[in-house]
Amino acid sequence: MPIIRTPIIHEGPGGLFEGMAVFDSDWAEPRPGVLVLPNVLGTKEADFIHAEQLAGLGYAAFVGDVYGQGRRATRQSPDPAQYMNEMNADRGLLRDRLWTALAQLKAMPQVDAARTAAIGYCFGGKCVLDLARSGADLLGGISFHGVYDRPDYANVSPMAVKLLICHGWDDPLSPPEATVALASELTEGGADWQIHAYGHAGHAFTDQGIDMRPERAVFYEPKADRRSWQAMVNFLEELFA
Repeated sequence: MPIIRTPIIHEGPGGLFEGMAVFDSDWAEPRPGVLVLPNVLGTKEADFIHAEQLAGLGYAAFVGDVYGQGRRATRQSPDPAQYMNEMNADRGLLRDRLWTALAQLKAMPQVDAARTAAIGYCFGGKCVLDLARSGADLLGGISFHGVYDRPDYANVSPMAVKLLICHGWDDPLSPPEATVALASELTEGGADWQIHAYGHAGHAFTDQGIDMRPERAVFYEPKADRRSWQAMVNFLEELFA
């Protein structure tokens, strides 16, 4: 199983974008595709590793870029949230860039364009929800410790994308009232949804490289990481059955 990475530079709203296609070069037929949407920092090695893990499960993956080529942050950046804040200030533009990234996934020759899903982490979890809210053409989405605030445009109704939300119950960015509000939103929108909440887990519970700040409920939690990944595996198996 020689899993390879191939950078893809493409045009989109506002300029050039650089994502990463990841797949097994031995595949003879197109496979279900999964769009990987990064956290606040943008595309990075951790996202490429997640894409390789998905390829190991038999899915072609594309790590989507919504910030623009060369626009990346690190934990040491003066303002790691700079590019994310720009997108949060223009959710319509974010939606359009997400649709462009999804189109790149569907255009991969290794992908069955009729069988696609998206996963996202933190800000990327919000992106998954915005794809569903905006009526994107994919079957399912998984949000890991996402952020749940609604965009300033109307949701499609019904929301056809099936959703799995993997949530740390102690997440300060998505407290219980925000989680209940999301459940109400998805119910009102007719979505097929499920929320898995993990006790004693905060924000970024899948991020092994996080700057641990347990006093702010931002830390890696191995049980929640393992259980949420298995929930994703089960969800994708059912979705693409």
